[in-house]
Amino acid sequence: MSQQMASDSAQRETFRESSRAWWRSVTSTQELGVFLVLIVMILFLSWQTDTFTSSNNIRNITLSFSWIAIAAFGQILVIISGGIDLSTGSIMAASGLAAAWLISGSIEGEPTSWVIEKMVNGRGMDMGPDKYVPIALLAGPLMGLFLGTINGLLVAWANLPAFIATLGMMSVARGFVYGLSGGWPLQKLNNEFLKLGQNDLPLFGYDLPYPFIIMVLIAIMMTFFLSRTTWGYRIYAVGGNEQAARLSGVNTRRVKLMAFMLSGLMAGIGGTLMTSRLAVAAPTAAQGYELDVIAAVFIGGASVTGGKGTIIGTVIGAAIMQVLRTGLNLLGANAYWQPAAIGFTIILAVMFDRARNNPRIGEEFRNLFGRSRAKDF
Repeated sequence: MSQQMASDSAQRETFRESSRAWWRSVTSTQELGVFLVLIVMILFLSWQTDTFTSSNNIRNITLSFSWIAIAAFGQILVIISGGIDLSTGSIMAASGLAAAWLISGSIEGEPTSWVIEKMVNGRGMDMGPDKYVPIALLAGPLMGLFLGTINGLLVAWANLPAFIATLGMMSVARGFVYGLSGGWPLQKLNNEFLKLGQNDLPLFGYDLPYPFIIMVLIAIMMTFFLSRTTWGYRIYAVGGNEQAARLSGVNTRRVKLMAFMLSGLMAGIGGTLMTSRLAVAAPTAAQGYELDVIAAVFIGGASVTGGKGTIIGTVIGAAIMQVLRTGLNLLGANAYWQPAAIGFTIILAVMFDRARNNPRIGEEFRNLFGRSRAKDF
């Protein structure tokens, strides 16, 4: 009898210890903090405005932050590895132009050689044929992959600082977009191409936009890549301590090259979806998006010194950025002040990261949670 009681007591103690460990793991993650911030923002805007929770507004938010989040999935790989990619917005614009060029009826005002006349809303319009749509959907991501590879080679093999290499690429890619388009937006895009960004998939009684579904699928794949593959661990290792990773046998150059290639690829996918949604490839497209993408990564918990960051945190960070932007519009804030609000949010996120990594402040947080747990259990 006494042995049975001792066994039950040991099982209860084991269960309590497991519960404490789970609680510590939950409360110590920054994702929980930013998720609570997102919830507070949603509740505040729902209370202050009549249209924030409307189905149309929710759909627009999920659409708009989808391509920002996809581009941020690549950016976080670079930041975890200890670098930064300032060319994301320009790569998105170049990728959108590459995709649109194949299915647009004109460039610089002159019809391209392969256009055909199609009837749209009862009117004849010059437009690229349907058979070029799959090629266009590949051309955008491939353009991003190409430009990301150049970034990676400049950083990993030419030993240029990531800030300088990607700053140069930002100007180069944007210049090519302006030069090739002549400053004019490419319109009259093929209807089959536009379906990817503008149509919904009925699922579980809801109409989910295709870009949102693609974002969710890529988030799952990137989470698996970072947390379950050798190359994912190597990215964290290089960002945490590059010299130690090199001495451990990790080819740090290949890891950096891969991070920048994936960053370019993700920006290319995001730029293609954005062009499909907006039905135009403007030379000014995605201008300043690099700021939104970097902000989403840092708000989501990535460390400015590398070695830390998660995909789920990046998704939440991107959602916060879009909710903030939409909320400012609904509250009637002057559009000229929105960049100031976004910049202020980035500063707060970085300050929180520094405070979290400060040993003295970190100990205070642990003591605070420790006292809370002692009360709970």
